Amino acid sequence: MRFVLFYHSLISDWNHGNAHFLRGVARELIAAGHEVAIYEPTDGWSLQNLLREHGAHAAESFRRAFPGLQSTFYDLETLDLDRALDGADVVLAHEWNSPLLIERLNRKRAAGGQFRLLFHDTHHRGVTKARDMAAYDLSAFDGVLAFGEVIRQLYVRNGWAAQTWTWHEAADVTLFKPIRARPVGDLVWIGNWGDRERSAELAEFLVEPARNLGLRTSVYGVRYPQTAKRVLAGAGIEYHGWLPNYRAPAVFSRFPVTIHVPRRPYVRRLPGIPTIRVFEALACGIPLISAPWDDAERLFGPADFLRAANGEEMQRQLRRVLADRDLRRELARNGLRTIQARHTCAHRVRELLAICTSIGAAHSGRRPAIVAA
Repeated sequence: MRFVLFYHSLISDWNHGNAHFLRGVARELIAAGHEVAIYEPTDGWSLQNLLREHGAHAAESFRRAFPGLQSTFYDLETLDLDRALDGADVVLAHEWNSPLLIERLNRKRAAGGQFRLLFHDTHHRGVTKARDMAAYDLSAFDGVLAFGEVIRQLYVRNGWAAQTWTWHEAADVTLFKPIRARPVGDLVWIGNWGDRERSAELAEFLVEPARNLGLRTSVYGVRYPQTAKRVLAGAGIEYHGWLPNYRAPAVFSRFPVTIHVPRRPYVRRLPGIPTIRVFEALACGIPLISAPWDDAERLFGPADFLRAANGEEMQRQLRRVLADRDLRRELARNGLRTIQARHTCAHRVRELLAICTSIGAAHSGRRPAIVAA
């Protein structure tokens, strides 16, 4: 089949963690023999921030790391949607696209478009900014792919979509896998500081345990204000800035443990949805300790990672893991086994293809007018 995918960005993962999963899905679709055309806006905020802070070489590094993936840039005002959709069997639009694009796609489908049209929701705005999400007109969409059951239920309760499916993120295991390397520290955390959604949690579960235990700690991510950088430095934590996602496995390999600190909306209002980093860390075979969150959908086994109810318990768990090599090996083995059995991008593509079949998607047999370049 021919898939046309509208992403906020394929190239940039600057404060755009969804790019990790979307890249993996595209690679698996191509590997399965499907044709994939990817579109991203020329003025996307993620790519613009990446280029402003790191220059054009950052985009070039993506192309070297993902040689089989490419996207077509477009300006929404001049986008020839008929050409973009020519020959499409399935069109998937991620929720970080412009509402105007969603509206135009909806009209094309309503006007008799032969493609199947899916909306992909991977954010907490459904509960934190419900009015914004309700403004999307999905009346002609064939359904919504929600990255957690609680989000799917939101669409059902509000009547926002005709059909809904839970479609969790997963690890791209062509990239995320265990690597043998010499340790350079004790603890690593990869994640963005964000906009006050977890600053208190990071202080409790990362900064204070690292300070109290005197751990050699490294942190990677973006959107760290100067106050946050001073807090990290005061605790003896090294801050390294943006990390291209393709380099994360190598970084994980140099540390014996990492942690999961979910954003507050996911803890309080979106149980069952981990960050993409949980899937990726476990795929790399690094032991993981999680701050509180409810694995309501039982994505992971009870022995896949350790849990800490508060900062003091996080400190005890870190001390325990760092002192016990056998425990580290057991955690790494359990987590990796679960990812390989249930949570790879290949698993998600099989789920996607089953969904496409259920809504009547089939190869059109028509040659597209253009191919993404």
